[in-house]
Amino acid sequence: MTNLIKSAQDDVKEIILNALGQLVAEGELANEPIPSFNVEIPADSKNGDMSTNVALVCAKTFKSAPRAIAEKIVSKVYLGGSYFEKCEVAGPGFINFFFSPVWFGDVVGAVLNDKENYGSTDMGKGKSVLVEFVSANPTGPMHIGNARGGAIGDCLSAVLEKAGYNVNREFYVNDAGNQIEKFKTSLEVRYLQLYKDGIEMPEDAYLGEDIVNHAKNFAEIYGDKYVDCDSEQRRQALCDYALPINIENLEKDLKKYRIVYDKWFRESELHKNGSVDEIIEKLKKSGYTYEQEGALWFKASELGDEKDRVLVRANGVPTYTVPDIAYHYNKLVTRGFDKAIDILGADHHGYIPRMKAAMKALGVDPNRLDMVIMQMVNLVKDGEKYKLSKRSGKAITLSTLLDEIPIDAARFFFNLREPNSHFDFDLDLAVSQTSKNPVYYVQYAHARICSILKAIEEEGIVISDFTPNMANLLVTDEEKELVKYMASLPNTINDSARTYDPAKVTHYVVEIATMFHKFYSQCRVKGEDEHLMQARLGLCKAVKQIIANILDMLKITCPESM
Repeated sequence: MTNLIKSAQDDVKEIILNALGQLVAEGELANEPIPSFNVEIPADSKNGDMSTNVALVCAKTFKSAPRAIAEKIVSKVYLGGSYFEKCEVAGPGFINFFFSPVWFGDVVGAVLNDKENYGSTDMGKGKSVLVEFVSANPTGPMHIGNARGGAIGDCLSAVLEKAGYNVNREFYVNDAGNQIEKFKTSLEVRYLQLYKDGIEMPEDAYLGEDIVNHAKNFAEIYGDKYVDCDSEQRRQALCDYALPINIENLEKDLKKYRIVYDKWFRESELHKNGSVDEIIEKLKKSGYTYEQEGALWFKASELGDEKDRVLVRANGVPTYTVPDIAYHYNKLVTRGFDKAIDILGADHHGYIPRMKAAMKALGVDPNRLDMVIMQMVNLVKDGEKYKLSKRSGKAITLSTLLDEIPIDAARFFFNLREPNSHFDFDLDLAVSQTSKNPVYYVQYAHARICSILKAIEEEGIVISDFTPNMANLLVTDEEKELVKYMASLPNTINDSARTYDPAKVTHYVVEIATMFHKFYSQCRVKGEDEHLMQARLGLCKAVKQIIANILDMLKITCPESM
C-alpha cells in the first residue's frame, strides 16, 4: 500500500523530533513535552512541498518567538537519507521542506510497479460494509433519481473496496406493503376494464402505460379466467405475473448500467421468516414502546428522533417502519456487517434519526448505520430543463436515458457532484466529443498517451524501464506538479471513502488529465535527449496507469485510441 505523501510526512516528523532532541540535549531548549504539530502540503508550492507549524505550537512551551525556535530547529536538521534536499524558515515561523529527486523517482516508480493496485489503501482494514442503493419501487420503471443513486452507490462501493473494505452491494426489493397493494389494485382494474365497462381507475392508483401492458399480456395468457373469481385471488395472480417481470427489468436495466448486485433482498422474506414480528417483540422488551388508542408506538423521540412513531396500527397491521427496522437489524446483527450504508433520496432526511433511534433501542451501535442523502437531478437540454424522452414523449426513465446518452457519460456525470448537492445534467454536453465533456476529456488523455507510446515503438525505439535516477531530469514545474498530484491518489481514495463522496475521485481524474495535457504542451517527449525522453515516457506511462485505474474503478471504458 504505497503512500509517498504519508512517507514524506513521517520523514518530516522524524527530522523535526531528532532536531528538537538534539537542541534539548545541548541545553538550547527546555526538556518539555512537544505539543502535537501538523505537517501539511502548502497551497502554494513556492512555500515548499511540505510545511510544519511545529515552531508556532511550541512557542508557549519554550517561551520564545516561533521564528527563533524555527531557526534553531533548522540549524540542527539533518536531511541525509530523507526525501528532502533542503528546508528553510518562512513567515512567522513555518518550516518548509523541499523534495529531493529521490522522492519524485519513488512516486513514478511506485505507480509503475504497483500497476492496477496503485492508489489502494488499507484504511478499511478488511471491515465488512453493505452498501444498499437504488432499491427502486418494483411497481414501475426506474427514474432519473435512481440513475444518480445507481452511479453514486456503485462508485462509492468501488472506492470503499479500493480503501480496503470488504464491500457487498445490495438492492432491497419492496415487494410487500402499501405500494404492492396499490400495484395489485391498479393491475386488477386495468384487467377488468378489458372485459367490463364503467370501471374507473382510483385516483391514487398507478396510471402508467406499463400497468396497461401488464394487464393486456396477462389477458393474452389467461383470458377471462380471473374476471369472475375472488378479488384477492385475481389480485394475487396479476401480481405474481407482473412483479417478477418488473424485477427482472430492473435487474436488466441496472446490468446495462454496469451495476451487478451481490444480493437482491426481498422485503417479503422478512414477513415470511418472522423477522417483522420478532422486531416488534424486541422493541417491546427494550422498554421503548407504549400503547395509545389501540396502536403500538415507538418512543423514538427519546432516542434522537423528532417525534414518536407508530409501529403497529390499531387494526394490528405494522407500519412500513417495522420491516425497515427489521431489514437494518438483519444487516447489522443477523448477517453481521460491520457497517451498513444506504443511498437515499432527498426526501429521506427524517428517515435517518428514525432508523438510528431504532438501532439504539435494539442495542445496536447507531454509528454502524450511515445514510447518504442524494439530491434531485435536473435534466438540461439546449439550456433549458428537459423532462420528456424524444423517443416516447414520456418522462425519461433510466432505460430511456441510456438509450439517449453513452453509459460512460451517465456514470461519470452523476459522480461529478457531491451527493447532497443539486445537479443539472447537461444532455448536450454528455453526447459531445469535445474537451468540454469531462469524460471525453479524460478518455482522450488516456488515448493520447497510448498514441504517444505506440508512435515511439513504431519508430523502433525501445522504451526503457523507469529508474529512480531518471527523476533527476524531471525538473520543470509541470513535471513536478504532475508527480506530486500522482502521489496524492491514495489520500484522495481515503478522503472519498471517509466522506462517502465518490465525486472526489472523479474530480481527481479530471484534474490529472488536465495536468497531463498541460505537461505535454510544455514538455516535448519525442525529439529530446534520449535520457530525458525516457524519463518523460516513464511519466506518461504512470499517468496512463492512474487514469486506467480510476476509470476501471468507476466502470468507465478506457480507450486506447479516439
